[in-house]
Amino acid sequence: MPVNKLIQHRDIVVVGQQPWDTGIGSNCKNIALEFARHNRVLYVNSTLDRITLLKHKDDPKVQKRLAVINGKEDGLVVIQDNLWNLYPDTLTESINWIKSRPVFNALNKANNKKFARSIQKAITQLGFKNIILFNDNDMFRSFYLKELLKPDVSIYYSRDYMLAVDYWKFHGEKLEPALIAKSDLCVANSTYLAGYCRKYNPRSYYVGQGCDLEMFSNPKDNSKPADMEAIPHPVIGYVGALQSIRLDIELLGYIAQQRPDWSIVLVGPEDDEFKASHLHSIGNIHFLGGKPPETLPAYINSFDVCLNPQLVNQVTIGNYPRKIDEYLAMGKPTVASATEAMSIFAEHTYLANNKEEYVTLIAKALAENTPEKQSARRAFASSHTWENNVAEIYKAINDR
Repeated sequence: MPVNKLIQHRDIVVVGQQPWDTGIGSNCKNIALEFARHNRVLYVNSTLDRITLLKHKDDPKVQKRLAVINGKEDGLVVIQDNLWNLYPDTLTESINWIKSRPVFNALNKANNKKFARSIQKAITQLGFKNIILFNDNDMFRSFYLKELLKPDVSIYYSRDYMLAVDYWKFHGEKLEPALIAKSDLCVANSTYLAGYCRKYNPRSYYVGQGCDLEMFSNPKDNSKPADMEAIPHPVIGYVGALQSIRLDIELLGYIAQQRPDWSIVLVGPEDDEFKASHLHSIGNIHFLGGKPPETLPAYINSFDVCLNPQLVNQVTIGNYPRKIDEYLAMGKPTVASATEAMSIFAEHTYLANNKEEYVTLIAKALAENTPEKQSARRAFASSHTWENNVAEIYKAINDR
């Protein structure tokens, strides 16, 4: 079989951390939709756990899951042709607080068996055969699914370095490497995470990232937002959540103080540390707050240079920066922190290793912004589609 052959007419079961009814964007949902163009796909929601039930019993999403568990509603829902969503008909125990690894492992295996039974019922009902199991970073609840569901191919998908988060770290530092090792192959959306997976499984592949860039590549309204009108150029801007665990507050202050002739514009909601930071006392830094998503292209279009001033730490070092694709889709010169995950953007962005380089590279980006460079940025971003992303996953499966 050629390694680039499209995979068709297969039955794929997708498990992960984000349920179909999540209110935020999800790589896994987009990948499932692309799988379903040529295959039958069962997208499995996470189980309802006891702590969530106790804390959020009145939440409509919890009530929906309770109705399925109590047999009042069917847990198998048609999303579209070739795509079903499963609400598992089981309640699992909340066990992550247990520090004894043998006790945790025993209870986790019991949770896995409950989860697998619910999935197997749906597999039987749909008539799925020789399944491909695609696991989106679900290292606890889906740890034993390879043994319990006996898929034809088991795939672990790494899209975030989960062990940087306290919730996953204690048990995850043992379970995730073991899950990676026993999977038939691993795929990752950044070169850093592919390298991490390769430590435990040589069949680990970088498959890139899909993005929905239509509203950036073809914006409906590019007029300057009213709250940008009075801000003098050049404008150096950032769009996104202002989180101190991810963004370098000191770096932003340094850039603003070194170049008071530049306007630093930050569009997005602030966490408490940003709200309390000294940045609010610097005259050429402008906080514009959170904005509706559909207005973001107009803000980016008003920037002369776009920023991604990331701190380099365990939380950020492996993440694929979708924000960069959004900037590039609008042809914007972009300066970002140099990380391994950013290496694929090196030809079309300016990558800084320290605060001094940020200032130098922003000046360079302002000076070099030609129509040819803008066109090349747009073309590069346009290659990051879900179709291309899933084609790389198929290639990894066929290569295996």
